Amino acid sequence: MNGDDPFLQVQQCLFSSYLRIRSLASSRTSPELTSAHSELEGALADLEIDLEDLRLAVSEGERDPYRFGLEVEAVAKRRKWLREVEGELSDIKEELGKEAAIMAGSARGRQPTTVVSSYDDDNGSRAGDDSYTQFEHLHQQELMRNQDDQLESVYRTVGNLRMQANDMGRELEEQAVILDETDAIAERVDGRLKKGMKNLTEFARANEDKYSSCCIAILIFVLILLLVLLLVL
Repeated sequence: MNGDDPFLQVQQCLFSSYLRIRSLASSRTSPELTSAHSELEGALADLEIDLEDLRLAVSEGERDPYRFGLEVEAVAKRRKWLREVEGELSDIKEELGKEAAIMAGSARGRQPTTVVSSYDDDNGSRAGDDSYTQFEHLHQQELMRNQDDQLESVYRTVGNLRMQANDMGRELEEQAVILDETDAIAERVDGRLKKGMKNLTEFARANEDKYSSCCIAILIFVLILLLVLLLVL
């Protein structure tokens, strides 16, 4: 009798264990994974906006690094870091695309299951097919759990990238404040220099008029002296 077959007995135990595990794993539903996936896509979109702002900032620094108080090496490092972030972001998007495809395939592959109320020991082949189907569903559940873990890891990576982008943004803001203060100081110094030049010009003109008057007086005196000498002689 098939009922005395130890394989079928073990198979029945495994099938019962599967049903118990599946009932415990049912709380990790695909809508939760879909929600997490959507949340990550939103975070990636926000990160793309931040990266675009950083691209513009790095381009400005490359055009005139000394205007922002940056060294050429520092600008090159920022461009390298930006490329690394863009590459990592591209890898994350590719991974999410693959995960979405796997989730879609898993959703299509899942079919409603009927809990077996009685196990037919006399029909071993039918029981084997049912067990294979159930274990295939168990494999799908394992894949979903792995996907959930991977999504959490990706979400943490996105969070770290956003923190780095925010730090760079704050650094650029601080540099902008320093530049504004430098411009204000330069304007004050320029005003003082112009005022000093004006005073020097006025002083030079006043001295020039004074020296000219002295020269004319001396010339007149010399002419009078010559006339007197001519008359005497």
